Amino acid sequence: MNRTSWYGQIGGKSMRCECAKFSSLIAALFLAAIFSSLLLAARQQTHSLRIESNQFVLDGQPFQVISGEMHYARIPRAYWRDRLQKARAMGLNTISTYVFWNLHEPKPGIYDFSGQLDVAEFVREAQEAGLHVILRVGPYICSEWDLGGLPSWLLDDPKMELRSKQENFLRPAGEWLARLGQELAPPQVTRGGPIIAVQVENEYGSFGADSVYMGRIHDLIVQAGFDGALLYTADGPSELPRGTLAGLPAVVNFGPGEAKSAFAALRAFRPDGPMMSGEYWDGWFDHWGAAHNVTNARQQTQELQWMLSHGDSVNLYMFEGGTSFGFMAGANFEKTYEPDTTSYDYDAPLDEAGRPTPKFFAFRNVIRRYLRGENSPPLPAPIPVIETPKFRLADSSSLWTNLGQPIQSEHPMTMDSIGQAYGYVLYRTHVSGTGRGDLKITEVHDYAEVFVNGQLAGTLDRRLGQAHVAINLSAADNTLDILVENLGRINFGPHLRDDRKGITESVTLDGKELTGWEIYPLPMTDLKSLQFSKSVTRTPAFYRGTFNLTRVGDTFLDVRNLGMGVVWVNGHNLGRFWSIGPQQTLYVPGVWLTEGKNEVIVFDLKDDSQVWLSGRKKPILNDVRPETQQ
Repeated sequence: MNRTSWYGQIGGKSMRCECAKFSSLIAALFLAAIFSSLLLAARQQTHSLRIESNQFVLDGQPFQVISGEMHYARIPRAYWRDRLQKARAMGLNTISTYVFWNLHEPKPGIYDFSGQLDVAEFVREAQEAGLHVILRVGPYICSEWDLGGLPSWLLDDPKMELRSKQENFLRPAGEWLARLGQELAPPQVTRGGPIIAVQVENEYGSFGADSVYMGRIHDLIVQAGFDGALLYTADGPSELPRGTLAGLPAVVNFGPGEAKSAFAALRAFRPDGPMMSGEYWDGWFDHWGAAHNVTNARQQTQELQWMLSHGDSVNLYMFEGGTSFGFMAGANFEKTYEPDTTSYDYDAPLDEAGRPTPKFFAFRNVIRRYLRGENSPPLPAPIPVIETPKFRLADSSSLWTNLGQPIQSEHPMTMDSIGQAYGYVLYRTHVSGTGRGDLKITEVHDYAEVFVNGQLAGTLDRRLGQAHVAINLSAADNTLDILVENLGRINFGPHLRDDRKGITESVTLDGKELTGWEIYPLPMTDLKSLQFSKSVTRTPAFYRGTFNLTRVGDTFLDVRNLGMGVVWVNGHNLGRFWSIGPQQTLYVPGVWLTEGKNEVIVFDLKDDSQVWLSGRKKPILNDVRPETQQ
């Protein structure tokens, strides 16, 4: 309908005049709205982090980033505010965190940003504490986290090449980043939020040298809405040429004693731009069976002083390490497979429970000299730490009576290929005949117990390169069970591309492949169906005990009498334990305890029917024992 005919139908000349006045009013309002939008945009643009004259400039003023790394996933949500306030108390002006794709998208297209995973709330609380935020979205993050934060379901695709420009990786990565942008693009600095910088990928130069891939990841991050913060890359000194992108600022990651040489390498590679350590390793992580790492606080304090005195920016990795709760601890692979402990204490300025260490106060004394007249706030009140009464694991429930329904397969299938992310998997087949034979598993990821007719025949440990078990067949029809534990997917280096879990190839007996398998998924995510009794049951088994509290506080569950397995307290998965150490306690946050009765469930490969446990005020992180748990 044209304008003349529309006017004519509703009332002639007077109506046309009224419509003209109305149109003028609408036009005026439209112009006012445009002007307001432009004014708001101009105001928003005054908030930005830029680079000018080889330095960071925040809202027009020179800015030295003094940051510390802490991860919302490794700290109970109820403690976020406490830790962020302690960061400000040490003098930090920025907090840095990874984002954990595997937690937020546990199944393809199923997202979770609730509760413990409300990363937008973590960012808001950082801003309320007076901190800027550096966001490290990956999508690969390393961080001694299972598969470097990539979701294990990516490995369902047998053709998947993680961290590559293939569409079967970039498509889900792009979908994930777009969904993350809905949560975290709004609080960027140009929109009034605290996020001043966003990292593109993570130390890619230590993995590959594909600039096309890096360019695609950069574009996906921008398309997700992360265009209001400073984008940058981070690599080790020698990997800078491989992992950076032209046009993006680069920062350099290094450990104690390397600041001068690392910054020299960065300046040689990028003659212009600010000097910043994207990760200054003020501690280190631990592997099962190796000593707990304690680093030189005096050396680090002197080097921090040197960096800050030269105007360099720094991100302390870690400010607080925290805990890789549940099954989230990853693994490294150099000469052999090296699974990481549950504790991510990291010898950081705050310990695993968020308590200031001597390193905290040494660093604070240095940082205070560079606060440009600001005063760091006082530390918040300490969180109570308690001991718990001794209690016995009096009830038990055998794994063998809680297997559920199996998957039938001619050949062993990996944990990933049956749609299971974490936990254990049991493989069962039947073997005819009697006699002694050599059982070979090619190859087990990562730890296996082998049973013949219900009796333990031996164990296989991937760390030790073990693949053979001598077995005795004593019946005409023998039941062979192989229980395999996933000890954490590799999080660094090329081996992460193929670290599927369970039995990854085949099982042979005296050179002949065994077929006809029943595969029992054991993700250990729902313990409600367990039926406990007072009688001693066949191992492996679940064990249950309770203790009562008159007041709650943080504690450390002493697991020195246990073998190898997992602990839940009031339904919270505290993580893995292993008697070989070095970690011999599990951190129990006080916010997960209650006054009155508290329930502990342990899954262990050994018999715990006579075991007593208790909570301590201090952790045991450096008790290495012989490599046996039976």
